[in-house]
Amino acid sequence: MTGVRGKREPRVLMIIENVSLADDHRLKKQARTLLAEGFDVTVICRRHPGNKSSVPGVHVLQYPSPPEGAGLLAFVAEYGYSVAMAALLTLWSLVRRGFDVVQVASTPDIYFLVAAPCRWFGRLVIFDFRDPSPETYEARYGRRDRRVYRALVLLERLSFRFADRVLAVNESLREMALSRGGVPDAHVVLVGNGPEARRIARRPARPELRSDRRFMACWIGVIGPQDQVDLALRAAAHLIHELKRTDCSFTFLGTGEELPAVRRLAGELGISDWVSFPGWVTEDLVFDYLSAADIGIEPNTEDYVSGVKVMEYLAAGLPVIAFDSDENVRLAGDAARYAPKGNVAVMAKLIDELLDDSAARDDMGHVGQRRVKEFIGWDLQAGRYVTAIRELIDGGEADGHGHA
Repeated sequence: MTGVRGKREPRVLMIIENVSLADDHRLKKQARTLLAEGFDVTVICRRHPGNKSSVPGVHVLQYPSPPEGAGLLAFVAEYGYSVAMAALLTLWSLVRRGFDVVQVASTPDIYFLVAAPCRWFGRLVIFDFRDPSPETYEARYGRRDRRVYRALVLLERLSFRFADRVLAVNESLREMALSRGGVPDAHVVLVGNGPEARRIARRPARPELRSDRRFMACWIGVIGPQDQVDLALRAAAHLIHELKRTDCSFTFLGTGEELPAVRRLAGELGISDWVSFPGWVTEDLVFDYLSAADIGIEPNTEDYVSGVKVMEYLAAGLPVIAFDSDENVRLAGDAARYAPKGNVAVMAKLIDELLDDSAARDDMGHVGQRRVKEFIGWDLQAGRYVTAIRELIDGGEADGHGHA
């Protein structure tokens, strides 16, 4: 392939498995960016009523979600079905609309099965490396099964092997791609997942969202086993019962498979009167909660995780209390205070101290918003993303061999 001929706009096919376009904030930002730069964009994803309206101008090819189930067989059936549907829709797109570049994302690292054959037809492949499957499996299930871990590492290697470019969402994942994946340095592009400029704002506070408490600490995200919401709850319990601080409510925005378990834990810890779980709320209401909050909390301890929630806190001008993982420190810098990983007593102490220091909260909030504007925001990442794709197309590097 020698690049896109003539004046035709470059065409990008994006495949995502585990969520729909409507629910994938990174994919929506990428798609909007490419459309604004004159690209033709098609997305293959699970069916959702909001898919076609979430990014006007994108061509959406969607398929019914597989039935949910538990156990290994259900897992294999779900992903086997998803890959088969993605393959059929990719073939349809190749015949009907055509594309120059196909972008697949982790996790799971199985869509090289669709992307690799595209290279045989001279199409270019981008692997959007968002999360490492082996580490995510270990964090999710609390164990490292050697056979499963090795299998996931192999799938990850194959995803790297058949990619012409790897987009790493943070520096930790970039290092994984270079060391564990053996990807040449020139083929790895750091493209973060920062918020868009329109999100860098703080609204007038709505005090009623604080559940009649003077202060509020906030958490947002998907409540899964790997998100360690239990640590935030234990820190809240220490603050309330041990430090005797009872004027701060804790709001956990989001839903997920662990929501029933964390609700039970809040009851067992005796903090239900201070904790609320509003569930999945609109983007507009998320902004209202962040503007009403005094502190954002990040309980994740994994070094490779760039918490989207942390970036949202920073954009909203919220100071952050987090554990001292590598990516938390890289993201938040002086806009956060850090407890040793897993130490909920220190996390509670830091919350207590920051609630008593309004000047520090204001200073940290301003620092966080500057970090988003100057280093983290999507407006800065978008240029790298578009440049990586344009250079790849202009260079026409698909040769059917991938990386060694």
